Parts: sequence; structure tokens; C-alpha cells
Amino acid sequence: MSSSFQFGLDALAVGGPELFLVAGPCVIESEAHALKMAEAISAVTSKLNVPYIFKASYDKANRTSLKSFRGPGLEEGLRILRNVRKEMKIPVLTDVHEVTDVEAVADAVDVVQIPAFLCRQTDLLVAAAKHARAINIKKGQFVSPWDMRHAVEKVRESGSNNIFLTERGSSFGYNNLVVDMRSLAILRQFAPVVFDATHSVQLPSAGANGQAVSGGQPEFIPLLSRAAVAAGVDGIFMEVHDNPSQAKSDGANALDLKNLEAVLSELLAVRRAVQPS
Repeated sequence: MSSSFQFGLDALAVGGPELFLVAGPCVIESEAHALKMAEAISAVTSKLNVPYIFKASYDKANRTSLKSFRGPGLEEGLRILRNVRKEMKIPVLTDVHEVTDVEAVADAVDVVQIPAFLCRQTDLLVAAAKHARAINIKKGQFVSPWDMRHAVEKVRESGSNNIFLTERGSSFGYNNLVVDMRSLAILRQFAPVVFDATHSVQLPSAGANGQAVSGGQPEFIPLLSRAAVAAGVDGIFMEVHDNPSQAKSDGANALDLKNLEAVLSELLAVRRAVQPS
């Protein structure tokens, strides 16, 4: 595995001895909501001494339906993310779908995320390498873990070593994802690894009553998270919402905010149990 690195306002370490958390609502619903979620999650992570990166998207460009909420857009979204970073004094992550957006996004946030569907897009990876402080590449649902080394190499050969990879499950037939825990060890040969506990329980485009949204099985978030921490991941990614049933994106697979402290406490206990003394 590549060596650890530090970035952000508090020099957060990726690949170090501490388990870190990437969490927030799927999409920016409003400035007030983003700040509320960042403050609430920060209170939990501060209590448990877990390094924390706030996550929210300014534009969800891969929604199932044209009618689905996408977010406030680039200009307003980046303004909100800058304000979250400034007010809460925490690192911020957001995803980017267009090469033309990368420079502006990288100037506003600490981590530029490459979405799973775009993990092989060379121009997007190269642009992120040139501009971002740190880069999170989500493994595509259609990509084998060993093939992710090519994405890592594209970024490294373009000038950045501040990379981590995120596992978010693999397509299993239609409208279902499964997680092969072996992939976590394979991915970790190339870069530090994060486990996406909420997208891994997503049922893509399988909303109830034929709705053009994704379903989910959030009851399995704790179980899969514990398994991933036991397997040795460096961080956990969770979409967290204070009212998942009313979330404007991915509510069906989000972790309810009220359960965050209990889940994180369990993960820290597992981490302590498996770490060498």
C-alpha cells in the first residue's frame, strides 16, 4: 500500500493509524441544512475523536430521472461548501462530473471525488491530479478491484500522490449490489481505502412502487461497516441525514443521524480489536 498523506485545515491523515469518517447528506439541500448536518456530525466525531470530512454534492448529474433533484448547481453549491469549510473548520469533499468544473471545485474543497460511474474517465482523473489537494476515486460498480490500479496510475503519473479509493459495491444482476470484502485488501495495495457503507446497501433504480429512484437496505449499514473495519480499511464513507424519508437524494440508503454515534462507537471497538498492539 502507498504511504499515508495529510491534507486539509487540520492536517487530516489518510492511511494513518486512525479510522476517519467521510459523511454528510447526498446532495446540498440548502445552506442551512448543510451547516446543520456538518455541525451535528462534527459533534459526534469530536466526542468520539474521529477525524471527519464533510461530504455533499452540488450537482447530482447521474440521477435516475430528469425530475429528480440535482442540487443548487456549481456556483451556489461551491459557495455553500466554502462556507461549511470556513464556519465548521473541517475538510470538505464533493464530487465532480465535468472536466471544466474541476479547477473551480478543487479551489473550494479539500477533496475532489471522482464518481464511480466515471472512475475510468482519463481527462477527469488528470484534471483532478493537476488541481485537487486530495482525490477520492470511487470504484465503479462494473470494475474489478485489481483494475483500479490503472485509475491510480493515471492520477500519480499526472502529478498527485494524494489519492484514496472507495469501495461502494459491485453490480449483482439487476438493481442490486454486493460487496466482496476481498476487494478491500486488493485495493489497499494501490492506495488507502475507504468503505462506502451506504451506497453499498443501495438498490439502484429500484424504488418502491416503480418510482424512478433507488431503493436501499439501510439496516445492513452497521453489519457491512463492521466487516469492512475488521478487514482493515482506512476510513468509512456514509451518507447521513437527519430525516432520511424526506431526503432529496438517496434517502432510502442513508444512515439516520440519530444512529451515527452508536454505529461509529461499534466501528471504533472493532478497530481497536483488530489493530496490532
